[in-house]
Amino acid sequence: MLESAGVVRLSIVSTTGLCMRLLSSAFEISLSRIAAVVLAAWLAVGGTALAEDVEEMAHNNTVAARDAIDTFEPILSYETAYNLQLAIARYEQIVASGGWIQVPRGVGGLYIGRRDREVRELRHYLIQTGDLPAAEGDTGRRFDEAVDLAVRRFQARHGLTVHGGIDEQTFLAMSVPAQVRLDQLRINLQRVEEMAPTLGDRYVVVNIPAGQIEAIQGGTVVGRHTAIVGRIDRQTPILQSKIYEVNFNPFWTVPKSIVQRDLIKYMNEDPQYLENYNIRIYDARGQELTANQIDWQTDEAVNYQFRQDPGPENSLGHVRLNFHNPYDVFLHDTPQQSLFSEINRFFSSGCVRVEGIKDLVRWLLSANEGWDEAAIDVVFQSGERVDVTLRDPVPILTTYITAWANRAGVVSFRDDVYDFDATGRLASVD
Repeated sequence: MLESAGVVRLSIVSTTGLCMRLLSSAFEISLSRIAAVVLAAWLAVGGTALAEDVEEMAHNNTVAARDAIDTFEPILSYETAYNLQLAIARYEQIVASGGWIQVPRGVGGLYIGRRDREVRELRHYLIQTGDLPAAEGDTGRRFDEAVDLAVRRFQARHGLTVHGGIDEQTFLAMSVPAQVRLDQLRINLQRVEEMAPTLGDRYVVVNIPAGQIEAIQGGTVVGRHTAIVGRIDRQTPILQSKIYEVNFNPFWTVPKSIVQRDLIKYMNEDPQYLENYNIRIYDARGQELTANQIDWQTDEAVNYQFRQDPGPENSLGHVRLNFHNPYDVFLHDTPQQSLFSEINRFFSSGCVRVEGIKDLVRWLLSANEGWDEAAIDVVFQSGERVDVTLRDPVPILTTYITAWANRAGVVSFRDDVYDFDATGRLASVD
């Protein structure tokens, strides 16, 4: 649903376009290189003991940066709206003062231990964003521990890899003007204010831009899960429903859209694909067919049902969580656990994959007698097909929140991946 009259329309610069304009050799720095260069430098001047101290410091700074955002406060609640109002007032002051400085391109590739004239400007910028205490503003050109912590805080607030070095993604986030961030805060306040009245005591929130799921009870986050959501051309829909059922070790019926877009292509690339992944074919009468009975050079395959057996290769993993919706989407486990470590987790065809889903299932089934952690472990390990109806269905909201704040005043931002901010879409339930 597009915005109603009066909603601010944003002109956020396309991240892709910005990347293309700012590519520079200054940012040719990988996370592994950051770690290797830092340790090598400190080994050269201080030996193994000093390098170990630096490594411990880096670890402690990362923990501190993540602790600042990983609180028990929900992204979506009445209190979020109040926190956003405070953040807006602060950012209005920043914009009224001319915004924050433009970070020079020379900061690219900087990391702890480096000494450079650009560090002074980096310090100034990080003070303006609230990541560095004002007292650290005039302490020289050295990229010291305080700057390292500030950079890590900035990275954590923007959903980036927290490593303390100025890589390309960090620089791009630093290059977004304060006015754009203020506009983000304003439109997200509208989203939160629209959804907050619908919230109860117990609910699940999927925040698409953050690739994150929160289980909330009594105004507190009792579980936070990394998520994989829909890619740009197969977006996870905005909806509000109730989780009513858990399917353990489910079959997966391949949607016709995936048959047409993906499965036909996979079969042309590898004729053994269906067999390798235990996917069976059925006609309209329920009769099983073989792959050789289908012309894979055409779209004939969309006329049949493709169903994947439960097992280690099943795309839904060990569990699927059902909620009524017109889009045929759901939450589920996945055998591709490595994708959860990615920063930009927009890989699905609309459904949402959940890391640590066993903990979420345990919480959802807490009102169902006999479904404690041990019972869930047994059915996971057995591979047995079991369906459980929740005694108390739990509300679920899939949302699009690209800016939020906690009571400590820490403000988080995420990229406008689906262009909802840019087009002024409030991301309301259709």
